[in-house]
Amino acid sequence: MKKVLLSAALICVCAISYAQEKVEAPKDGWKKGGNVSFLFNQSSFSKWTTGGENNISATLGINYDFNYTKGNNTWDNKIIASYGLTKTANSEFEKKTDDRFEFNSLYGKKASGYWYYSAFVNLKTQFSKGYTYGKDTAGKEIRNEFTNLLSPGYLTFGPGMLWKKNDNLKFNIAPLTSKITFIDKDLRANLGVLDDNYFGVDPGKSSRYELGFNASGYYKLKLMNNVSMENILTLYTNYLEEAKNIDLDYTMNLVMTINKYLSANLTFQTVYDDNAYRGFQTREVFGIGVNYGF
Repeated sequence: MKKVLLSAALICVCAISYAQEKVEAPKDGWKKGGNVSFLFNQSSFSKWTTGGENNISATLGINYDFNYTKGNNTWDNKIIASYGLTKTANSEFEKKTDDRFEFNSLYGKKASGYWYYSAFVNLKTQFSKGYTYGKDTAGKEIRNEFTNLLSPGYLTFGPGMLWKKNDNLKFNIAPLTSKITFIDKDLRANLGVLDDNYFGVDPGKSSRYELGFNASGYYKLKLMNNVSMENILTLYTNYLEEAKNIDLDYTMNLVMTINKYLSANLTFQTVYDDNAYRGFQTREVFGIGVNYGF
């Protein structure tokens, strides 16, 4: 929780200072750019008295923007995808360290100043099976499938109002947002999850519909000439059930460039969604690897 508050405070301070800077009007046409990163880590131990476990891990990530501007119209699109695996000497299985796919599309038509009438769509899911791990009666490690592609999958969309300074600083408010959660009924049946604890979807159904308020913000800044930080924040509350509960998804991507192809990358994400887990979920991925901008 302290990390979330610290990150939120940093975003506010930086956004205020950045908003005061003079920004040129965007040029019409497409503006595309992104990067591909590959992080690799390996540890090996031989008769190491203080302990240690041989392991190898790798993570591949893509962060790509393709935005379009024409007159009073703006259309911003973003793809974030990452997948990572680790293998340790004493484990029977390769385990995921990262698995994420997200597509976001936001259209705006200028209303006044930095304000636009807007509409957005967002899709979130994962690439492959996710497991829970344990041990059998003989002490052998076992795993059970718990999630998969589009199980869960989250689709949100709705009209709203967009405040956009430029491609690196924008905030969208959508008071009538539809949110659909998808699951695989067969996977759920195999798990024996018969109540509504499987991502909030009612027994016998493969989806859940919500109508609520969505607020999302994006802020990217340069901390130094070779250090950039990207902040993505989404808040959502469901009018139809327990409106006081607010879902939160915050991601911070920090890229510290060493040279044209090498960089140190840090990703921190925290999620609160009581339909998935009643508490904060957090993940942190850090590594030095190949980073290619395009």
